[in-house]
Amino acid sequence: MKIWNCRLAFLLFAATLSYRGALFAQTPRAAAPAQTWPTHEGDFVVHNFHFNDGETLPELRLHYTTLGTPHRDASGRVTNAVLIMHGTGGTGHQFLRPVFAGVLFGPGQLLDSSRHFIILPDDIGHGKSSKPSDGLRTKFPHYDYADMVKGEYDLVTEGLHVNHLRLVTGTSMGCMHTWLWGETYPKFMDALMPLACLPIQIAGRNRIDRKMIMDLIRDDPAWDGGNYTTEPINGLRAALDVELLMVSTPLYWQKEYPTAEAADAFLDRHLDSALKSVDANDLLYAFDASRTYDPSPNLGKIQAPLLAINSADDFVNPPELHIDEVLIHKVPHGRFVLLPITSETRGHGTHTLAAVWKNYLAQLLAESRH
Repeated sequence: MKIWNCRLAFLLFAATLSYRGALFAQTPRAAAPAQTWPTHEGDFVVHNFHFNDGETLPELRLHYTTLGTPHRDASGRVTNAVLIMHGTGGTGHQFLRPVFAGVLFGPGQLLDSSRHFIILPDDIGHGKSSKPSDGLRTKFPHYDYADMVKGEYDLVTEGLHVNHLRLVTGTSMGCMHTWLWGETYPKFMDALMPLACLPIQIAGRNRIDRKMIMDLIRDDPAWDGGNYTTEPINGLRAALDVELLMVSTPLYWQKEYPTAEAADAFLDRHLDSALKSVDANDLLYAFDASRTYDPSPNLGKIQAPLLAINSADDFVNPPELHIDEVLIHKVPHGRFVLLPITSETRGHGTHTLAAVWKNYLAQLLAESRH
C-alpha cells in the first residue's frame, strides 16, 4: 500500500465548467460535446423494488447509456465492462463531455469504446430514472446510497446481463458508490477507482453544508411539504448558493472573474440557469440520500485493487482531514493519491477532468490486468 502526493506534468486545455458542471453532478449546461459518441440508451424496469427502509416501488425505472459491446471469455464471463457513476444531481450523459470522453473513450485511449463496454447509469432519483418529480413527490421512497448501488447492480446484472466488471469508478456521489461496490460485491470487479470523496460517514462541515441545503428548501413556505405547484424559489436559490460554495475553486475563479462585475455576472448566470432545470424535491432527496453512508467499518472486505484520488483544492473533501491517508491502510490492495493544486485542477470538479488523473488510471488498469 502506498500514499502518493506527486506533481504531474499536466496537459493544458481550455475547459470551462458551468454551474453544476463543476459541482457534484458534473453536468454541462452550456456547450454540447464536440464529438457525437455512438451510444445506446434504454430503460430497465425493476418490479417491486425493495428499499432498505422497507418502502417499495412497484416499478423502478433505471435509465442508462452505453458505449461499445460486451466481450465474453470462453467461460462466458464479461471481460471488458466499465461502470462509471455520476455525482449528486447528475446523469450518465455528463461523462460524454470532451474533458472526460474525449480523453478516455476515443481510439487508442484507456477506455476506448471500441474495446470496452461502458455503462453510464442515471441513478435512482436522477436524470431519466424514477425520481420524486415524476409525480410522487414526497411519497417517493426515501432512497439512500445503498439503495442506489443495489439499483446499479440490478441494472448491470439483470438489465444488461453483465456478470463481471473490468473497472468500477465514479465521481463525488459516484465515488462513494464505488467504495460501496467494493464492499458489497467484492469479487465482481477487477479494479476500483473512487474519485473525489472520503470512505467515512458524512459528518463535520460536509454534513452541515448538506443539512443547510435541505433545511433551506424545507423552510421555504412555498415548499408546502413538497406539494408546491411552482418551485420554492427563495429556498432553492439559497440551497444552490450553499452548493456552489461547497465546490468553489478560488484560484480558477479569481482568474476567470477578476473584477466584482465579472464575479456578479457569473453568479447571476449560473443561478438563472440552475433554477430553470433543478426540482426542489429531487435536489432534497439527492442530498438526503447520503445520510446512511459509511463504508469505513467494512473496508477490509474490498478485494480488488483500489486507487482513490482526491485533489488538494477540494473544499468538500479537504486534505487537512487526513482521512484517506489513514483509512486506505484498511484496504488490502488500496492506494491513495492526493493531487496538488495547479492551474489545471478545479477543486471538487477535478474528478471529471480526466487529463489530470488519467496516468493513474493507466497504472491501475495495468496493475489489475489478469
